[in-house]
Amino acid sequence: MGERKGTNKYYPPDYDPKHGGLNKFLGTHALRERARKIDKGIIIIRFEMPYNIWCDGCKNHIGMGVRYNAEKTKVGMYYTTPVYEFNMKCHLCENHIVIRADPGNLDYVIQSGARRQENRWDPLKNEQIVPETKETQKRLFDDSMYKLEHGEEDKNTAESAKPRLVKLFNRSEAQWSDNYTANQKLRAEFRKQNNIFKGQKANDNALLKKSSLDIPLLPERDEDKKVASLLSMKLKSSKSIAENTDLVRKKIISQSSLPTHNFSKAKEEKALKILTKSNCLGILSKRKSSAVCEEVLPKKIAMESLVGDYGSSTDSE
Repeated sequence: MGERKGTNKYYPPDYDPKHGGLNKFLGTHALRERARKIDKGIIIIRFEMPYNIWCDGCKNHIGMGVRYNAEKTKVGMYYTTPVYEFNMKCHLCENHIVIRADPGNLDYVIQSGARRQENRWDPLKNEQIVPETKETQKRLFDDSMYKLEHGEEDKNTAESAKPRLVKLFNRSEAQWSDNYTANQKLRAEFRKQNNIFKGQKANDNALLKKSSLDIPLLPERDEDKKVASLLSMKLKSSKSIAENTDLVRKKIISQSSLPTHNFSKAKEEKALKILTKSNCLGILSKRKSSAVCEEVLPKKIAMESLVGDYGSSTDSE
């Protein structure tokens, strides 16, 4: 609306035609605020995003057709066509996006602040219908033989594509012949996926509530499980290396030095007889009476058990 104020029919009472037009008389520009940087060669225009992009600042997607107030600057010439550059600020962050026109390729090129979403492809590889170029159209109009050859190639292409088209048509007919069954299968699959999504969301909400967090949770991966298990093992072994070594040493000392699981009662009695006999022989060799041996050894053997001697921690220490 601002650019139309200079062309309206109202002129103030103090207007003097000698000064020129109404904008010159008022000292304003027809574009008003959009021309506040015109002394620097910059005009603010309404720029429409020509394709889908990803913002480098906030990493968000900006769709084709989103409009911005952009600073338009002339940066060069392509033959007789001016090349303009557009500088605009992302509406989701403080990042600035710079896009330059490319008249030679009839396209726009991103200079900085964003990257293009690559969804371009060669339509000929996808067997799409592509309009003929101007050179081909001119040759079709001038060269009758080329027109005939071109028409034959089109017919051969159509004939070769017929079996595949028939196969696709029959498959579609077989799949959608019963609309009720097909719709029922689709709705069942959607319902199953929705239940899985709701269950995962409920688990995430319970975990966030338990941890008193308010952050978005990513899907769980095998690598995350492995790292979590390693961290839990590290937390369990909170004691120092010296304490763990001391515990292991005490455990080894408290254990029996002989395998007691094969030491039966009969073997124990046999060993006691052998020890009794050997002790008696030793005492007699020292010229002590057999009465002393008979008096001392039974008391000593009664107080000490062979299994207790091997298995008790007090005797081993």
